[in-house]
Amino acid sequence: MSLLGPDDPLPHRPQRVLVAGTSGSGKTTLAGRIGRALDLPHVEIDGLHHGPGWVPRPTFVEDVERFSAQPDWVTEWQYGIVRPLLAERADLMVWLNLPRPVVMRQIVRRTVLRRLRREVLWNGNIEPPLHTVLTDPEHVVRWAWSTHRTNAERVARLVEDRPELPVIRLRSRAEVERWVRGPLAAVVART
Repeated sequence: MSLLGPDDPLPHRPQRVLVAGTSGSGKTTLAGRIGRALDLPHVEIDGLHHGPGWVPRPTFVEDVERFSAQPDWVTEWQYGIVRPLLAERADLMVWLNLPRPVVMRQIVRRTVLRRLRREVLWNGNIEPPLHTVLTDPEHVVRWAWSTHRTNAERVARLVEDRPELPVIRLRSRAEVERWVRGPLAAVVART
């Protein structure tokens, strides 16, 4: 199956959905919307991965294996150690393939607001001081910049390895809205 666009009908009602895209592209927000629309549990994968102090949780892989063995879920496609497992078990992927300037604007805004508000994220973590964008090579803003292109390469490999997996490619916020209000709403209405 080739890549589907924002107006292409879904071939079936999905039960195990992955949302792919670089950091800051809106994966978690869209995954939550998909979960609510399809009445699927949304498992926020960052919450499983990040322990206190941003240290990866030792049970992360086991937790992902456990929830992804369930018949229905929606989550974000991240963390190399579990990407193959999630891709194998998914029956739909939605790929947020937004332009780099859009992603960077979103990730910078989100990071600054989270830091200024001292928003508590997963397991008590908060965004590090803003100056760490200059000193930490894995800072989320730098990560979003450096991994933007690799997401397209990953999705291309997945399409090659699992040609039967429908992959919806969304290239703008307008396309996201068209897909949610069009094909996603239509599959909900059919069932």
